[in-house]
Amino acid sequence: MSGAALSLMRSWLAQAVGDSTRAASEAARNALQTAVPAGGHGALATNPWQMVLQATTPTQIILVVLAVFSIVSWVLIFWKWSEFRRVGGQGDAFVMGMERAGGLDEVRQVLLHLEDSPYTRLFREGVEFFTDLSGAGKEGSTPRGISPAQLETLWMVLEKELSEERDELAHGLPWLAIIGSVSPLLGLLGTVVGVMDAFIGISATGSANISAVAPGIAEALITTVAGLFVAIPAVMAYNHYASKLGLFAGELEGFASEFVGTLAREGRL
Repeated sequence: MSGAALSLMRSWLAQAVGDSTRAASEAARNALQTAVPAGGHGALATNPWQMVLQATTPTQIILVVLAVFSIVSWVLIFWKWSEFRRVGGQGDAFVMGMERAGGLDEVRQVLLHLEDSPYTRLFREGVEFFTDLSGAGKEGSTPRGISPAQLETLWMVLEKELSEERDELAHGLPWLAIIGSVSPLLGLLGTVVGVMDAFIGISATGSANISAVAPGIAEALITTVAGLFVAIPAVMAYNHYASKLGLFAGELEGFASEFVGTLAREGRL
């Protein structure tokens, strides 16, 4: 074979190899562009925020709902923290005032100077009801004791006031429980949507490479993390405040028993 023929064959082979390489590169580029989400405008996500922006509409809706839940839960957490802290200070002031009172008449005077709180409202309700039963508040009348039936009625009045105060302080806690239980389920829903997107990417490209499944898997992981991020503080806060609410109700029950004990010591029963 002549040298000219060999040169021509080498040139033809080099051109054929170059054309094959360019065709393979173009095919890979097209497959990569197909795997990129429609919201990504042809750009691959390089951080979690870009993943959120490039996510599908169902995933973005789930993330928006979780963001609203997070804001609501933190508002409730700080609100209940402030409320329980205030009630705790009022309880300390009430205990100090009651320690200075030597009897039922002094208790009335102490209640007039204390800040309005669940403790003062409970004692005031009990004192006023006992005064009406015994006639101690009527001018010119002689105070008398109360019968066992009247004592049972007094206990019912105290328990009703205690229940109302406990319910008042429990406002907002059910929402923390709802957010803490629903948020992981929303995160799981987003996980399922992300996995479905990953399978759609595989079917669209005809291959299971990382470019096809990465967007869907990324969406699944983001919604899972977001659901846990919302649920964990809400569950912790709910359990903490539910425990404090139980202690608060126990204190009120103790003060109600102390009130009845004061009446018994003074011979008013």
